[in-house]
Amino acid sequence: MATTSSRAPAATLALHVEKHVHYITTLDTAKDTLSYHLSEHLRINGVYWGLTALHLLGHPEALPRDETISFVTSCLQPCGGFSSAPGHDAHLLSTVSAVQILATIDALDTIDTTLVAKWVAGLQQEDGVFAGDEWGETDTRFLYGALNCLSLLGKMELIDVEKAVEYVLRCWNTDGGFGMAPGAESHSGQIFTCVGALTIAGRLGEIDGEMLGDWLAERQLANGGLNGRPEKLEDVCYSWWVLSSLAMIGRLGWIDKEGLVGFILGCQDEKKGGISDRPNDEVDVFHTVFGLAGLSLLGYEGLQEVDPVYCMPRSVTKRVLGN
Repeated sequence: MATTSSRAPAATLALHVEKHVHYITTLDTAKDTLSYHLSEHLRINGVYWGLTALHLLGHPEALPRDETISFVTSCLQPCGGFSSAPGHDAHLLSTVSAVQILATIDALDTIDTTLVAKWVAGLQQEDGVFAGDEWGETDTRFLYGALNCLSLLGKMELIDVEKAVEYVLRCWNTDGGFGMAPGAESHSGQIFTCVGALTIAGRLGEIDGEMLGDWLAERQLANGGLNGRPEKLEDVCYSWWVLSSLAMIGRLGWIDKEGLVGFILGCQDEKKGGISDRPNDEVDVFHTVFGLAGLSLLGYEGLQEVDPVYCMPRSVTKRVLGN
């Protein structure tokens, strides 16, 4: 089992809300840095991560709505898919982020949702899985993303849901977990995508929650953090991938809550804000949102409720999905 430094008690740490808000809202001011331009392929994902984090922190208006809409719609391609940034090709993951952003700020009426939905539906393959783009790479991430996006758009009837479910169930391994494709190694991130897809499709009852819960609970290490698979280091992002899956199968209480809260809070940058993958590493918006989402699932005081299926504010998914 991987080991790292001992954990700090959760009671001795606090969430630095205002510093996290400042960190997120100033990310777009570093345009003169190399890292800003090297991350252009993640730009629209970054807006989704930052926007979701701000909503969970209770600061939904911290990003200017009109500018957010303008950027997202500038990434819409004629095919109906969204790119990561203007000038890039459309990809399913960018499209999911775009739809989640617009749904969160109640701006889906600014795009042709039918055009977007038809593009997403056209990526489904004969065996039920989805490709990420026109070049055809397939993965359970893309299958989940398609169901996430189409359910938010109210267009699930455009795809063969039964074939998608059948593909997910073919990715179910004898250890209780799921992989990125049939026969692939179980991984916490892929488990989230498969469990999330089954939840959206209303088919979660077809898997063994006890066996899956055991596999997920074993991801917690002595310092309170969670890893993605056996013998790997802990990482704050798995506070989301593992916990959300446990929440969906009704076994969130199977991990040490205090230990995980302490680990996440110990990964904060107390000076400039943001959360890193593990203590003393450089922070980024990816780990910030998933650390906050993990804390939200654990009921951390002061955070807004996150939806474990969509990683969006629960208030938003209630409004959009009506449940």
